This record gives sequence, C-alpha cells and structure tokens, in this order.
Amino acid sequence: MNNDTPQRESITETTESSAETAQRLEAIESRLAYQEHWLDTLDAAIAQQERRLMELERLSRLMQERMRELRSADSLGQAPGPEDELPPHY
Repeated sequence: MNNDTPQRESITETTESSAETAQRLEAIESRLAYQEHWLDTLDAAIAQQERRLMELERLSRLMQERMRELRSADSLGQAPGPEDELPPHY
C-alpha cells in the first residue's frame, strides 16, 4: 500500500461513530414521537371543531326558519305585540 490510499478507521473511531449514530437515531425517533403526538392532538381538535361547527350551522338554520315564521306571521298581522308579552318578574 502506498501513502495515498485511505486507511481504515480504527476500532475506537468506529465505536464513537456508532455511538453518535445511535444518539442521532434516538433524537430523530424522539422528534417523530413528539410530532405524532401533536398530529393526534391537532386531529382531535379539528374533529371537535367540526362537530361544533355542524351544531352551530344547525342552530343557525333553526333561527333562520324561526325568523321567517315570525316575518310571515307579522305580515299576516298574527305576530305577538308588546302587549302580548308577559312582564318581567321582580
């Protein structure tokens, strides 16, 4: 062999490299687990918001329907007036 050919790493260097690789792999696995946790958390939050949005849309439709009923009753002269409302209790 001449001096220009690369020499093999010593056993000590290989062991350190393996330890560094194991450390890096552990750090990557830890980050992956953290990201998976947050993805699950975000998924649950989105599902909850979707359920809430559906409920709010349902309530909005009910309120719009009630407003239409009140307007049609008002145009027919059947809407309750202030004299029909009960006074507040003290």
